[in-house]
Amino acid sequence: MDNPSLRELQQPLLAGVGCGPPLQKPGEPQLGPPFRETAFAESLRGWQFLPPPVPSVSAGLGELGPPDLEHPQRQEQQHFPSLDDKPQFPGASAEFIDKLEFIQPNVISGIPVYRVMDRQGQIINPSEDPHLPQEKVLKFYKSMTLLNTMDRILYESQRQGRISFYMTNYGEEGTHVGSAAALDNTDLVFGQYREAGVLMYRDYPLELFMAQCYGNVSDPGKGRQMPVHYGCKDRHFVTISSPLATQIPQAVGAAYAAKRANANRVVICYFGEGAASEGDAHAGFNFAATLECPIIFFCRNNGYAISTPTSEQYRGDGIAARGPGYGIMSIRVDGNDVFAVYNATKEARRRAVAENQPFLIEAMTYRIGHHSTSDDSSAYRSVDEVNYWDKQDHPISRLRHYLQSRGWWDDEQEKAWRKQSRKKVMEAFEQAERKPKPNPNLLFSDVYQEMPTQLRKQQEALARHLQTYGEHYPLDHFEK
Repeated sequence: MDNPSLRELQQPLLAGVGCGPPLQKPGEPQLGPPFRETAFAESLRGWQFLPPPVPSVSAGLGELGPPDLEHPQRQEQQHFPSLDDKPQFPGASAEFIDKLEFIQPNVISGIPVYRVMDRQGQIINPSEDPHLPQEKVLKFYKSMTLLNTMDRILYESQRQGRISFYMTNYGEEGTHVGSAAALDNTDLVFGQYREAGVLMYRDYPLELFMAQCYGNVSDPGKGRQMPVHYGCKDRHFVTISSPLATQIPQAVGAAYAAKRANANRVVICYFGEGAASEGDAHAGFNFAATLECPIIFFCRNNGYAISTPTSEQYRGDGIAARGPGYGIMSIRVDGNDVFAVYNATKEARRRAVAENQPFLIEAMTYRIGHHSTSDDSSAYRSVDEVNYWDKQDHPISRLRHYLQSRGWWDDEQEKAWRKQSRKKVMEAFEQAERKPKPNPNLLFSDVYQEMPTQLRKQQEALARHLQTYGEHYPLDHFEK
């Protein structure tokens, strides 16, 4: 019997993928970046997570029993199949072939996108409906819309010169709230910089959001960070840092510590598809898999890394396709469907804790706003493209359709809530503006338990400088 070709060996792996042709109508914009052939999957149980390759006896590994610790030399006597037929290399599970053939990058047509609701907020497969109570779904909606309102006011605040910088979350609210709701409140969160909705869902006060962006005396970070670099120990949200992807290996270390401590908690690490190109992402994936850490890697694939579209970032099938190569269970979900995000995160959390293994969720969404207030996205994408996602496939409008179809929300409630939420944000905004900045001496504290001589000299030099030239600085805006 001839040895099988490489393509024939790949067929059993492809048979369970269940990928079909794309379901988009001709000319209709695709969900997120232009992946090859990606279909919607309407059953989490039917699709499950894309599993990593599993070694088998037929792959030449033999029947591996427990190690003989008393007689280690006996390990060399273990029986293997014929050396003429099976590879014995320890680094992979494979068969021999006798035909030269390279693996094609598009051998899998496209990982499906799991969804629960269609764009009109209708449940597609009743068995996938999470059947959440009205109170919880309303919290989803109010968290998403409150975040949207806060974004609009702080964005305009920056444009008016009141704060130095801001990043909006327009269009990605469903990824934040759906995932946050599926976690336990003690689960540790490592964010990138566009996950304010996670804190919003955990009831982080508007006053502290504003205090951080204004860097006033109420800011827990004492004015030392750029705006939107939130953090909250009480809500288990690790403080944001600007460099891309540095949080990924840090999150893996925290997950490994939680595993060693039998803490029964999971770590979730958020990042964008652009950050997934950083070396830290690859190192983090590999450490998480080999150390078997209870972590959820949550990738917000919003189509753009600042001005770089996904078509210029990678040639493979997005980020979820990378998971199995590292031995990580992976799934792709519709990030504009808050229930799909909730279901996938909840199941990933359950299994990550129970099985001590990492999971990768790629949430397909779209960044409606500019990357930040330092960016003008009209230079690299069309207004029509942005309008489509804002008007036709927005996570907030989709959830509102769901609520209205259930009789849980109506136009009068919408109008009242919009007015109420804006009032709440404006009150926190005005309060933040009235508060002074932190005392300049706080520049030197909270780093060392005992201040080093060199740092003390710098503090004294600043004091002398302000004593001499204080009239040139707005010291009356700072706490005494």
